[in-house]
Amino acid sequence: MPHIAIISSSVRDGRNTHRVALFFQSYITQNKLATAEVLDLKEYNFPIFEERLKNQKAPTEGTLDFAKKITEADGVIIATPEYNGGYPASLKNVVDLLYDEWHRKPIGLVTVSAGAFGGMQVMRAIQFSLWKMRAWVVPAMFPVPKVESSFDEEGKPTEKEATEKRAAKFMDEMLWCITAKQKMDSK
Repeated sequence: MPHIAIISSSVRDGRNTHRVALFFQSYITQNKLATAEVLDLKEYNFPIFEERLKNQKAPTEGTLDFAKKITEADGVIIATPEYNGGYPASLKNVVDLLYDEWHRKPIGLVTVSAGAFGGMQVMRAIQFSLWKMRAWVVPAMFPVPKVESSFDEEGKPTEKEATEKRAAKFMDEMLWCITAKQKMDSK
């Protein structure tokens, strides 16, 4: 069974992105699609980026732990809010921290917004950065508009059937990419 790391990238108080990260963790495990773990950037509390991990002389235990979890994951879901058309510094920080760890890693993008477009503007920005890191950005994406009324604090969707239908399509594409990568790696 594949393992998926879910990056919850908002670190601010009253954050809503974490709700969607919790939803995916629950959805993936309850449907036995994979094992899933939320990597909460608020808990990691990384210092501002100074150098890539591979060039650090004395990386912190948290940095090494995060890098190991990304390396060992078969795929990564990044749940990110949209801040003024971009993604938060907390996410940019960890994207830049790693390099080889992102290489050919299947990454699914989940964007969150209080507005009606669900963070669609942020997708292009994060997608470009990940492409530069040689990550494999999964074609299916999962935008979440009006997040505070779409999910409760525990990650339960207010419109369960419709949300799970969208999640099924997103996860089908994510798992297809994970399987394809595993086949390529075994050759």
